[in-house]
Amino acid sequence: MNAVRCFTPLLTSLAALAAGLAASAAFAAPCIEVTLTVTGGPPPTPGLAGPGTLVTYGDEANGCRDVLMQFDAGRGTVMRLADVGVLPQDMTAVFVTHIHSDHVEGLSDLVQMRWMYGPDRPKLDVLCPADAAAAGGSYTASCTTFVTHIDDAYELSGETAVRLEEMPGLDPGGAVARLNVLSFENRMEPHLVWQSGDVTVSAVGSFHIPGHASYRVDSPAGSVVISGDTASSLPVAERVHSTSDELEAMAQGADVLVHAAIHPALSPEALSGMPEAVYYRQSNATDIGAMAARAGVGTVMLTHLGPALGAATQGPWVIPGGPLDAADFEQAVRDGGFAGDVVAGTDLATVRLVAGQ
Repeated sequence: MNAVRCFTPLLTSLAALAAGLAASAAFAAPCIEVTLTVTGGPPPTPGLAGPGTLVTYGDEANGCRDVLMQFDAGRGTVMRLADVGVLPQDMTAVFVTHIHSDHVEGLSDLVQMRWMYGPDRPKLDVLCPADAAAAGGSYTASCTTFVTHIDDAYELSGETAVRLEEMPGLDPGGAVARLNVLSFENRMEPHLVWQSGDVTVSAVGSFHIPGHASYRVDSPAGSVVISGDTASSLPVAERVHSTSDELEAMAQGADVLVHAAIHPALSPEALSGMPEAVYYRQSNATDIGAMAARAGVGTVMLTHLGPALGAATQGPWVIPGGPLDAADFEQAVRDGGFAGDVVAGTDLATVRLVAGQ
């Protein structure tokens, strides 16, 4: 009898818990989550990996993880994804803004690990802006070429053959055979490039290097814009601001804007020594704040910060006035007139949006 009396309340509470969980699942609201997987830049910085943003969509019952999208995959992406419980084989799609090495160094790791540990998973969609020739035709920036040849070193060195010998069941075509490389026309107005259920992704051509694209994710839980490294396409002397007019058109009414940012402390006027060509192909934090205010954005997440928080230099250039902290970047955004939420990003900074909240 004693055992029965002790067990009955347990059964009752378990039943109540199960009923509660079922009810909670039945009414779980759609949600979208934005995680700055990697926020560093080309100069290696302790504690920071290379640029990238994870955007996931689902509902509260599954942690917003029905659709998993990675925008750029810089140095250390796979490790940062592991920190938030996401494996390469979980990914639904990857979107490339441009093929600067710091934005794509981690892509080979991601596709290699997916090939090895997710052989039964669907092919991974990789979205690439169309090939773009440089002015004068001296070279062509080709994301598609980069991705389709991303594991050539493994193929040519025999590493792929070793894996196939060791791990039966892998695709004999290697890691790239498990990709759907999807190239889209990089227009200068927003246009749909990808869809999965209720989630759509649009792109717009934007200035930084030839073939650069920015993206917008729309879902029932909210919208997220990812800038890449975009800046104004106008010559410096003709600019009203450093931000991209094309991106601003796409960012109208967005809930979250993820934007690479350089602080005005590095401007030529501040005597940082940074070359104008480097500084002016980025958007500065004050202009980002002004753009976000004009576009009616809810939250600004600054990433790929120049300089990194607490750093005394940006590459070879010393920061005038000394290292900057998150408050310095936030103040620069506020100086542009933005009154919403500001996140001066470090790796794994996260914002979640829930429908109806």
